[in-house]
Amino acid sequence: MSALRALLFLLFQTLVTPFYAAVMLLLFWLPRIPMYRIAASWCRTNLWGARWICGIRHRALGAENIPPTPHIVMSKHSSTWETLALTLFFPALAYVAKKELLSIPFFGWGFALASPITIDRKAGTDSMQQMAAQGRERFRQGFWIVVYPEGTRIPAGTRAKYKTGGARLAIELATPILPVAHNAGYIWPKGLFGKRPGTVTISFGKPISPLGKDVPTLMREVETWIENEVARLGMPS
Repeated sequence: MSALRALLFLLFQTLVTPFYAAVMLLLFWLPRIPMYRIAASWCRTNLWGARWICGIRHRALGAENIPPTPHIVMSKHSSTWETLALTLFFPALAYVAKKELLSIPFFGWGFALASPITIDRKAGTDSMQQMAAQGRERFRQGFWIVVYPEGTRIPAGTRAKYKTGGARLAIELATPILPVAHNAGYIWPKGLFGKRPGTVTISFGKPISPLGKDVPTLMREVETWIENEVARLGMPS
């Protein structure tokens, strides 16, 4: 039954994604924030489909910790779910992502118009300069910045080495980090299939200031909160 639901959801995505991509391409002349809102609507449409087709719901903890001004969001990355769901809680998000994503048909074209911060990983040390320059510009435009410190989706119940780019960016821009934990990977794992009904819990921690901290100290503080909270949340019901 779960495999059938996942197949129906894939069909749902196949139908709605080209539509949203076409709308964004037609309205490319809009300012960045309105253009982002169209992309966010695509995310919410997918969450709606996941709820009614796959039975995936969610609840939030610590939403009162979300400040009114843009911060750097650093989130556990074990699913596609959190990439979609973060749009429910923040006014505008600029995701730090690898440049190759922009070449994916329909999704990549729309994503490019949603004001991401794209990094050429072949640039080496220059990639940090790219991130900082684009980050400053996105803050000026009113965006929050989303960084996945593990760099890629990690299977639920496991962890990977946290990369320091997000901490370096926070220190460079003198901007606090809002840590985010969740347990979505258990019911929406990487891959087309494997989705199952359940309630994801997403948890927002208190902002962590970069002031007076070096990169390892700041990164360790963020990682400790995220991983401890992920362990506390456990498997979804």
